[in-house]
Amino acid sequence: MAKVSVIVPVYNVENYIRRCLNSLVNQTLEDIEIIIVDDGSTDLSTKLVKEYTDKYKNMRYYRKENGGLSDARNYGMKYATGKYIAFLDSDDYIKEDMYKIMYEKAKKENSDIVECNFYWQYGKKNKKDIGKAYKGKKEMLEIARVVAWNKLYKRELIEQAQIEFPKGLQYEDVEFFYKLIPYIEKVSFVKEPLIYYVQRKNSLSNVQNEKASDIFTVLDNVILFYKEKNLYEKYREVLEYTYTRLLLCSSFKRMTKIKNVSIKKELLNKTWVKLNENFPDWKQNKILNTNLNSKKIYMRSVNRFTYRIYAKIF
Repeated sequence: MAKVSVIVPVYNVENYIRRCLNSLVNQTLEDIEIIIVDDGSTDLSTKLVKEYTDKYKNMRYYRKENGGLSDARNYGMKYATGKYIAFLDSDDYIKEDMYKIMYEKAKKENSDIVECNFYWQYGKKNKKDIGKAYKGKKEMLEIARVVAWNKLYKRELIEQAQIEFPKGLQYEDVEFFYKLIPYIEKVSFVKEPLIYYVQRKNSLSNVQNEKASDIFTVLDNVILFYKEKNLYEKYREVLEYTYTRLLLCSSFKRMTKIKNVSIKKELLNKTWVKLNENFPDWKQNKILNTNLNSKKIYMRSVNRFTYRIYAKIF
């Protein structure tokens, strides 16, 4: 059994894949397996990946029809044998001791998940992203960075929870992580930034269109999951806050950047409707009204009049 299985979905990243794979094959952790899932690439990515898989015995290559990031990650998990699983996007790269540091932390503390800080990389400039340790599952729902690639996950945990990434949807990390939270007992943190999260102008996360509406499906899936598991009442307050925060902050800002005016207007209106249909009393949420910061003050200021003003400002 490997110590860590790293799953790397690949799709048309010929300009980035070498840097990503070099950072993986030079990891100082022994007993690491690298699972490459070629999601139907049509550029030189396939050729470049095969150069590495032919050379490195701990790197395995699988090719499948294009199904998107979630489908490729789910596909890779079927072949993972490591005690822990990690996900790495093929245009990002990591420090050479990342998985050694994180695995040793996991082993020492018997962690279900280990999370590290990271860098946002804009060209030659790096910006640190420093997270905050959570005090339990509810705070995890409230403040966690839901990105999949800055964490080690105990494989046994994912298998027992039977959680997968939602196929064909953006915000896939949101659904995956929020559904996993009830099963997590021990989280460990590594303060050092170990990943370079590369910002590309034409990447899926930076090009806004009608797919921004996937946030509604993802959040509805999460709410339904908690209800089906009889966990909704236990977590209702923090689910309400998180639902509100995602719709009025990050998702809202993305939607304002959609170039098609009719689609943008439709989704912004739907955001307001969905929020008030699902949580009509969201303004009275205890978390929203405690320990006020600039984000919460903004959220509290939103009403059916200011909402239209903010839609034009962002």
